[in-house]
Parts: sequence; structure tokens; C-alpha cells
Amino acid sequence: MALVGRRDGRNFGYGRQLSYAGPQALLDLFGGGHYGTVKAHSDRWQAFVRWCRSEDGPGFNDARRIDRQTLLDYAGHLRQKVELGELAIATAQNRLSSVNRTMAALRGDQYVKVPSPSKALGMRRTSLRHSVPQGQDPEHMNQIVDALCKHQMPRAAAIAQLARATGMRLREAILADLPRLQSEAEHLGRINIQEGTKGGRSGASAPRWVTVDDHIRDALRFAEQVSPDGSRNLLALDESYLDFQQGIVRPARDILQKHNLKGFHELRAAYARERYEQITHHPAPIDGGSCYQLDPHLDQKARVQISHELGHGRTDVVSAYIGGRA
Repeated sequence: MALVGRRDGRNFGYGRQLSYAGPQALLDLFGGGHYGTVKAHSDRWQAFVRWCRSEDGPGFNDARRIDRQTLLDYAGHLRQKVELGELAIATAQNRLSSVNRTMAALRGDQYVKVPSPSKALGMRRTSLRHSVPQGQDPEHMNQIVDALCKHQMPRAAAIAQLARATGMRLREAILADLPRLQSEAEHLGRINIQEGTKGGRSGASAPRWVTVDDHIRDALRFAEQVSPDGSRNLLALDESYLDFQQGIVRPARDILQKHNLKGFHELRAAYARERYEQITHHPAPIDGGSCYQLDPHLDQKARVQISHELGHGRTDVVSAYIGGRA
């Protein structure tokens, strides 16, 4: 048992620190198993703890002080991040759901929770793409990269190129081990995306290989050129991920939007659409393609491959990038 004190004590008996108590309660709830699930909930719980400790948060370090209003305030904080383009709707909903689950594990009851994360956020996720991804045209990409470099944001330009060429998420592009990827590209002809991946999906148990082409080689070469001295990724040695988000990513988003690109995530969709066409030799569903009707097996094969390359565990998520089956 992870319980370290009396059940009615600080953090319901799970220790003095809120950051420690949540994961311990989850370990108890899942009986020491379900590693990936526990890790995913724990990672999202830590985001909630950081908010609690921030200037915008309530300053709590004891779960006994957290009530439903606290969770609604957190929902408001997440909603603001979604509206600013800093967080996907699905991510915000997952964070609220994980806080619900962790609070239930800590308390041993369901009394303090947000009944409907989607209603609390005032927005619903979409699992089906209805518009063609931006950033598909190479000339458009060149304009975006040039604009970012002109504004002295070469590292943001590197993120854009990595996302478009490899399908990396924002965090994955920032934290990618560039010398390792360069070596794999040179010696293996493929790269294994590992750093910054979503909970429980990294390491030998979850390889994520992407075949290298000239676009990937160019993106890796550029990223290594603009990587700060002594660093293996796009962060400087004395720079935190949060500092990079605030100082580089946020201003870069304004430039992207001025050049008709909603955000870096849109480039993952452009990558997925291109990969679908490469694998099937048919237009993606979002472009009116009907490969699913002509060859359902080939359509499914493409979705499985793209799901793997994007780091998703389910093929249905691919519909959010390339369109659904019609």
C-alpha cells in the first residue's frame, strides 16, 4: 500500500506533497498495474499541481482543500489556454478527466469532480477533419520558414520543418535528440522519434520509426545548425521548456497565423495527408478520395502506418488528420 499516514490526514494520508500524493493514490487504485494509464493520469495531475502552485492557482498543497470550485477554476484556466492556441481541446479534456480520476483515488469517493469536462470547458473535441490541412504547399512552407527566420526565430522555423517533414508534435520537435536522429538517418535510413512523446509511449517498448527522405534530412540539418551550443536539442542548456514556450513558441504562433497557418499542429495533419497519398496512391478522404470504398484493406493499412508514425495508439484518431471514411 502507498498510504503513508492516516486516511484523514494531509492529502488523505498520501504524504505531504500534492505532487507525490496523486500518483501514489493512482498506484493504489490500479493495484500497481496499468503502467501506461497510471503514468498518463500522473503526468496530467502534475500539470494541475503546477497550476495550483502558480500565481493563477489557489496555492494549495493539500488535496483536502480542493473542492469543486477549484476544479472549475482550473477548467477556466485550461479553456483560456485552448483559446490562445496553446492547448488542444482533447488535451484540456484529458487533463480535467485525469484530475477527476486522481481526486477520486485520493478521496475514496466521487464527491469532488467536474461532472462533464466538455461542458465545463464549453467546447467539444472533433474527431473528424472537415478542412484541408494548411502547410501542404512547399512554397507556403518556405514563406513561413523565411518569415520566422526574419523575425530571429530560427528555432521556431526548425520546429515547423520537423513537424512538416516527420509529423512530430511540438514537444517532440523541441526535445528531439538531434545528433542521434542525424546518426540514424545517415546509417539506418530511418529515425526513431522518442523524446517528448506522450505518456508511456517511448523507449524500446514503443519504437516509432519514420523512413527518411530528403525533406527529413534537410529539416534535421537545419535544426542541428540552429541548436544552441552544447545542446542536443532546440533548448539552450540554461533554458527550461516553459521559458522556450513563452519566449519562442507563443510569438511564433502570431507569425504563423499571419501567414495562414493555424499552428504547428496543422503541419502534422499536412504530413499525415501526404503520407496517405504516398501509401495508397489515392487522394486523402479530406480531398474527396474514395480509397476506402475502392480498397478498404489498403485504406486501413495506410491508417495503421500513419497512426504509428504519428505516435497514436488508435487508427480512428487519424480521421482528425486526413478525414473520415465515406
